[in-house]
Amino acid sequence: MADSNITKQALAASLKELMGETPFDKINVAQICERCGMNRKSFYYHFRDKYDLVNWIFDTDFIALASAASASESYRVRWDFVEQICDYFYENRDFYRGAFQITGQNSFTEHFTEYIGSSLKARLAFILGDDQADEFSVDFYTDAVLCAIKRWLLVKHCMPPEEFVARVKRLVESGAKIIYRELEPQNEDRGA
Repeated sequence: MADSNITKQALAASLKELMGETPFDKINVAQICERCGMNRKSFYYHFRDKYDLVNWIFDTDFIALASAASASESYRVRWDFVEQICDYFYENRDFYRGAFQITGQNSFTEHFTEYIGSSLKARLAFILGDDQADEFSVDFYTDAVLCAIKRWLLVKHCMPPEEFVARVKRLVESGAKIIYRELEPQNEDRGA
């Protein structure tokens, strides 16, 4: 198993390097293998295609990031985790800029959307209740997260992750406070 992981990591490093130099659609498996001194047979033993490798890189890195995060339900800790995620994307922005531009079946965007959707579904069920965390709600929030991250990373000189998270947090908190204030008179009328 250790050798398998070493091979996968070498192929991943090769693809990351190439994506820093070349658009993803111009990269082929032969180039990935040549960069790390492996043959195509080794590549296809571990991955179906280059799209599978992109998704494996995300899954592997993200699993390590998520497992290192606290399972705490505190509000502050959840925002800290969001900042860790954004730090990760920012540090690997050349790779993810390329990954987010992949289109079609098996694209990274499709894979990332599935990941976000399942994570948000659990969170929405906790916040709204299981019956309110329907497909529409999950898709709505998933699209918002996906669009915000893609738009942020695809800007040539994207802002640092601390600033991005601070702005998102400010928008979310300000919006929630304003909505709560607007709804307060309605809630008082119902209670009277």
